[in-house]
Amino acid sequence: MPRFSAEEITEAYAGFHQQVAGFTASGDWHGYADLFTEDATYVEHAYGTFRGREEIRRWSVRTMTSFPGRLMTGFPIAWQTVDLERSRLICEVGNPMPDPGDGSQHSESNLTIMTYAGDGLFSREEDVYNPLRFLRTTLRWAAIAEAHGRLDDEGRAYVATYGGSPTAG
Repeated sequence: MPRFSAEEITEAYAGFHQQVAGFTASGDWHGYADLFTEDATYVEHAYGTFRGREEIRRWSVRTMTSFPGRLMTGFPIAWQTVDLERSRLICEVGNPMPDPGDGSQHSESNLTIMTYAGDGLFSREEDVYNPLRFLRTTLRWAAIAEAHGRLDDEGRAYVATYGGSPTAG
């Protein structure tokens, strides 16, 4: 017998997603970790595994307030499904970046697996994606932004670290 209904899991994730939209709009990601249980696990294949709210908080604030995370304009859901047996919601999430100056669109998606724990909280998140595709997209965006005077010093430093020059990619 499933612990939670599909409706409860779906509604909890809709609330979660609405909170994320607020963090995106404000740029303040401190509350993100509070959407998880105290003992939650966050698996991020490029950055590692984070255990507990405070590790999740440190990672999310650092990542989402620096280049390129701070550039994400939203996280649109392409599709989602519920795995009742495991209390999970699985979805495809977009990661669009703003117009770099020429009207082009740049985004990569990931699969997100959320494990619901009840009371509107999640005990686990896992993001599955190809980091190299994300890097190439970010470098393409940065090259166009640089050509249009929209790449800041933090973006240039990212490109120097991961791409060699702002025109790489």
